[in-house]
Amino acid sequence: MGFGGISIWQLLIVLAIIVLLFGTKKLRGMGGDIGGAVKGFKKAMSDDQANEQEKSEQIQQSEKSTVGDSINTEKNKDSNKV
Repeated sequence: MGFGGISIWQLLIVLAIIVLLFGTKKLRGMGGDIGGAVKGFKKAMSDDQANEQEKSEQIQQSEKSTVGDSINTEKNKDSNKV
């Protein structure tokens, strides 16, 4: 018994039929196409994560500068009163 009741011999027969129908050259081409698609998908996912991280860093920097500016403004108001 193999995968879910399918024996290794049944898998080999199905594989042989697929090779006979499509040929090894066509299967290699399809494998390359699928590999390229997976590689492109992974690259897009990593680029998306990098963009999200960059945006969050920019937001943090702008929040820090906004807080710093408001603190400086308050200090200037206090020094002008004296």
